Amino acid sequence: MSARAELVHQWDLTPHEAVALQERLVTQVIQENQLGPVTSVAGVDVGIRADTARAAVAVLSYPQLKLVDYALAARPLTFPYVPGLLSFREGPVILDALEKVTSDPDLLILDGHGIAHPRRLGIASHIGLLVDLPTIGCAKSRLCGSYKEPASERGSYVLLVDQGKIIGAVVRTRSRVKPVFVSIGHRLDLSTSIAYVLNCCRDYRLPETTRWAHRLAGGANPPAVQPRLLPD
Repeated sequence: MSARAELVHQWDLTPHEAVALQERLVTQVIQENQLGPVTSVAGVDVGIRADTARAAVAVLSYPQLKLVDYALAARPLTFPYVPGLLSFREGPVILDALEKVTSDPDLLILDGHGIAHPRRLGIASHIGLLVDLPTIGCAKSRLCGSYKEPASERGSYVLLVDQGKIIGAVVRTRSRVKPVFVSIGHRLDLSTSIAYVLNCCRDYRLPETTRWAHRLAGGANPPAVQPRLLPD
């Protein structure tokens, strides 16, 4: 899975240049549902150790949520940690890992924000745009926007609003546990994004896709993958 040639850009930018690039790319993010049949969903996460970023892509069957493929990549860090510019720090190594995946997933869920971002181009939107796949941002904390706490039951959610616009949802994926922050990445609408995040959460706060990717990015040894069963 490679980045779209017409959108390939340099990653060796200053923070000021990175902000300007976000402002140009955001106009191409699609906030409508273009999702076809889903038989696999992938989680993407990056672990940082010393000066090295290690990315993992974990592809799970859907709706079974069994690991069917994975890929890893590592790169030296070259971009500083700047809130709102996470994709410039982690994007290159994520693309490296996505290129190694042997079966393209139908949907990506990234551990980060999509349009719930000051310039509406968080890492989920940026990566989704580059690889042109339906993408969801599912973050553990808020980057921007305001909200009221959702009800305590699983499946409850409230809208996340910034400058009068809906930018995401604060979703309770497990009863009486902290919510997650779900937003459109690319080629999806918000209600579909919420539904898939909830469907990918089983016994834990975070989706199984994220949990697998996090473990792999942290160096865990994966079990043997299960063959992906394709529909007749």
